Amino acid sequence: MEIDEIRNYALSLPETEECFPFGEDNLVLKTKGKIFIILDLIAFPGTMNYKATPDDIIEQRDQYPDAIFPGFHMNKKHWNTLHLNRQVPSKLIQELVFCSYQLVRK
Repeated sequence: MEIDEIRNYALSLPETEECFPFGEDNLVLKTKGKIFIILDLIAFPGTMNYKATPDDIIEQRDQYPDAIFPGFHMNKKHWNTLHLNRQVPSKLIQELVFCSYQLVRK
């Protein structure tokens, strides 16, 4: 999945907005004023920070050790960084986005 596909999917979720509070290089996706995705627009490969449960965080890092890492500049217990290097299937990336969205909407 590419950055523009992730952006479009996230924006299709109810009450989602985009902004650039950290500068023009980082696209932030929020719902109800809370961040659920940060996309680095200049990194290569692109990266996506997303929120997950503490149990899922560890499992995802173990399952994809070359693509999913502790959240860059984020709370490592609740956030992961995904390198968009095509190792993680698009369907899973969509699930990660949706789960992150659901966690912050609670």
